[in-house]
Amino acid sequence: MKHNKLLLPLVAIMMTTACLSCGDKAAQDEAAQTLQEPKFAYGICIDTLITEECVVCKREIPSKILQKRGVSYNTIDFIAKKYKKNVFDITKIKVGNKYTFIKTNDSLHTPLFWIYEIDKVDFAVFSLTDSLTAWIGHKEVTTTKEYIEGEITSSLWNAMADAGGDQNITLQLSDIYAWTVDFFGIQKGDKFKVLYDQQYIEGEKSGIGTIWAAELTNDKVVHKAYYFEHGGRQDYFDENGENLRKAFLKAPLNYRRISSTFSNGRYHPVLKIVRPHHGVDYAAAAGTPVQSIGDGTVIEKGFQAKGGGNYLKIKHNSVYTTTYMHLKGFAKGISKGTKVKQGQIIGYVGSTGISTGPHLDFRMQKNGTYIDPLKFKSPSAPPVDKNFKEQFDADVKRCDSIMTAAVNQ
Repeated sequence: MKHNKLLLPLVAIMMTTACLSCGDKAAQDEAAQTLQEPKFAYGICIDTLITEECVVCKREIPSKILQKRGVSYNTIDFIAKKYKKNVFDITKIKVGNKYTFIKTNDSLHTPLFWIYEIDKVDFAVFSLTDSLTAWIGHKEVTTTKEYIEGEITSSLWNAMADAGGDQNITLQLSDIYAWTVDFFGIQKGDKFKVLYDQQYIEGEKSGIGTIWAAELTNDKVVHKAYYFEHGGRQDYFDENGENLRKAFLKAPLNYRRISSTFSNGRYHPVLKIVRPHHGVDYAAAAGTPVQSIGDGTVIEKGFQAKGGGNYLKIKHNSVYTTTYMHLKGFAKGISKGTKVKQGQIIGYVGSTGISTGPHLDFRMQKNGTYIDPLKFKSPSAPPVDKNFKEQFDADVKRCDSIMTAAVNQ
């Protein structure tokens, strides 16, 4: 049927061409104009107009851009004041952003419209004729489902780049798996697979939409994630419908690597002695934001000159407590008794106390006893509602089938 539908317009065009060959040239020209589709730019028909495309250069200001094309100062002043709040403040144009003039196709080349692209999707249109109107327009965004996979040799960031993927996929994955995978523990040989929406504007990639399914293999353990909306909420779940969101984040900051792991007998690099190290050291640049891994209350805030330097201790509930040490400083508003939320910035990586360099010493206690944060399994948020489980299973099957087909191509 699809093949037949494509043939019908072709037959119609052939018949039209045959008829035109019998008529005079004027009729042919008129028919050609009728058949030609009008050309638009930013929603404006430009069939009889010309365009001039440019980008904002350093030290360029709107008045110079517009006056250079013959726009009067009064017009510039009017649109700058009239549309500053309800359309776009032209003084906020950014270096590197594109702008376009639509002009008359004559010897004067009078500018009729000035269009400034605010970002990849949105643009401001300023009519420079007598009406002097302005509005915000939006480019059409089309979406296709795409698949990407790769194996990690150094970092997930580099592996994504090697696979030709957008780094926004990496950032989304770090959010999706924030409760289940410690990205500081990503290692050589780990793998990823992702089914996602790729957005296009005018045929060019413009961004990443929803990640529908992902598979991240870390230390030979496969972590699956599926996007699912039901009951007025949306979350990521594993293949069994268990929520990936947990009571506690897997790591207290988003950065590079773990410099020292949990041990009951670590050689201290400064004191030159072996003593227990009941935490995880996260090497990071000084000033890197540190986040609370869960909701809780700050029960200690202080300084240990011969130990952890600036530190915070947060009580999350009657069972779990976490400690954050060697901080450069504390976030604004953080003090003893402050209630904090999961993911809230509480301080910044530093090298205070006894430390060889900037890092976060993160510790976790369960009922007063130190536990290994890397092996801790946090309780989950609610799973897929049983009333939607059949629909969820069907979605999982569909996503798996698309990913399998992509692998076999």
